[in-house]
Amino acid sequence: MAAIQQAPLPDFSNSPRIDQVGVEERAARFTKRSIKDEAKENGLKLVLNMIDLTTLEGKDTEGKVKQLCYKAIHPHDQLPGLPTVAAICVYPSMVKTARRALGDSGIRVASVATAFPSGQAPRDLKIRDTKYAVAEGADEVDMVISRGRFHMGEYNFVYDEIAAVKEACGEARLKVILETGELGSLDKVRRASDIAMQAGADFIKTSTGKIQPAATMPVTLVMLEAIRDHYYKTGVMTGMKPAGGISKSKLALHYLVMVKEVLGDAWLSNEWFRFGASSLANDVLMQLAKAETGVYQSPNYFSAD
Repeated sequence: MAAIQQAPLPDFSNSPRIDQVGVEERAARFTKRSIKDEAKENGLKLVLNMIDLTTLEGKDTEGKVKQLCYKAIHPHDQLPGLPTVAAICVYPSMVKTARRALGDSGIRVASVATAFPSGQAPRDLKIRDTKYAVAEGADEVDMVISRGRFHMGEYNFVYDEIAAVKEACGEARLKVILETGELGSLDKVRRASDIAMQAGADFIKTSTGKIQPAATMPVTLVMLEAIRDHYYKTGVMTGMKPAGGISKSKLALHYLVMVKEVLGDAWLSNEWFRFGASSLANDVLMQLAKAETGVYQSPNYFSAD
């Protein structure tokens, strides 16, 4: 009987080295682009449609999640015709509540899993966490990588864990959180991005939002370039989600400019790009109200959730 040959393990030693100075300079250039009024308004509506409204607190209640879902469906009742947000992101225990509250709105339910935010749990518990979230009705799962194992150089462990969680997701899409603020260098951000995509990530995501620094434009640029290179090599599209630290509309528009110039128009939808920044929604709504009425509304007119 012929011996069964196993597929060779991926080689993670060939991730390109990153010129940090060059990346920072390129990222800064995206903030210099001039955006005309009509393009700005369209861009703001696109940003709104790309937001994952999120509540990930130990004090979360069903009432709070229902309120967040109402806001997702009705971002601003005095501005009819606005797009909804992309998704609601909650803990697994709140997935069913969100699923019911969102009904047939088309807004997705995302759930963090795999011992979020630390990732410090045995793999079997991470798999159970993931399967529970999906069984409760999650359309998307946001997992965190094992940063400790990554820093130990155990890249195949990280790869295998992501692949196992991807399998546990079934039909749900998998967002892999790198927690870039803990990785230490842009070289490591690139390597972690490559590992996640080779293991089957549908999205790569910067941060949990629980530590600083969270998303930055240089880090996001490195991850976008990794997505571009992976697409050129395999033909497989991967989504991107910067999370944490993006609270102003102007900055969000700079991110869209960067996505367009690095990846192209195909990525300019919530199918392939998201913002993990709940506070961003209110600023976008304030800017859209200004464009509609000519005056700024007070932040007090918008719910904090």
